[in-house]
Amino acid sequence: MTGSASTNPGGASAAGWVLYDASCGICSRWVPWWTPTFARIGLATAALQEPWVAARTSLGPDELLRDICILLADGRLIRGADAYRWVLRRRWWGWPLWLLAAVPPTRWIFDGAYRLFARNRHAVSQACRIRPRSES
Repeated sequence: MTGSASTNPGGASAAGWVLYDASCGICSRWVPWWTPTFARIGLATAALQEPWVAARTSLGPDELLRDICILLADGRLIRGADAYRWVLRRRWWGWPLWLLAAVPPTRWIFDGAYRLFARNRHAVSQACRIRPRSES
């Protein structure tokens, strides 16, 4: 990929990108719904399946699709429950939630709940009949 680290393939400047699994019904509907909130903190959104994402992160397919991620323009990758905490900390209304999600023992509960959901997100999407946006 050519261009500066702060420019996404579409040409729009961003502080980073929320990277989500477009093959997951919940993810492909939930992340776009939050796009205006992400934009307020300088984040664009992109599917983990986009070729430029694998090239930029240097992660293999299985590792790449394991978690929601925030890829910052400087190349830092924030994954899983830490991605949620990163966003919560940057919104005035999210700060109390961030605090709960950041201190033990609620941090451990938050991390465990995230991991449980992430492992089962496709099954939950299927059970709830939530199809990925591309299949709607």
